[in-house]
Amino acid sequence: MPISEICNREVIIAERDESALEAAKLMRKHNVGNVVVVEQRNGMRVPVGIVTDRDLVVEIVAAEVDPTLIRISDIMARELVMVKGSCGVFEGIQYMRSKGVRRMPVVDEDGSLLGIVTLDDLLGLLAEELGALAKLVEHERKNTP
Repeated sequence: MPISEICNREVIIAERDESALEAAKLMRKHNVGNVVVVEQRNGMRVPVGIVTDRDLVVEIVAAEVDPTLIRISDIMARELVMVKGSCGVFEGIQYMRSKGVRRMPVVDEDGSLLGIVTLDDLLGLLAEELGALAKLVEHERKNTP
């Protein structure tokens, strides 16, 4: 199954010149732990970074910095780990593990943002699949003389 089938298409986005305070407000409003930073290129939204709730705590709150003075571009992760929508779910999990990330933007073949996949999304999917397998085993036990 391609990862584009399970990714969340409702991605909270911001542009790099917005303030860290705006990023925090977006996360709070939408109850998410990250904002994907995008640039407009040829009519496409292309991911160029990501800001997480942890980034805000470590870089802004703990450092006692005024969040209105810091731009998203100052704290965003620039080495963005992304995956193409055509990538398989299992491959995506392996890639996340190898890169040590909990969330990855999903892009199309041109690099345009399609969605985002998170560790929580993948755990939910795997739990569902394991539940289905457990029911199969249970069914087989009941039907075995």
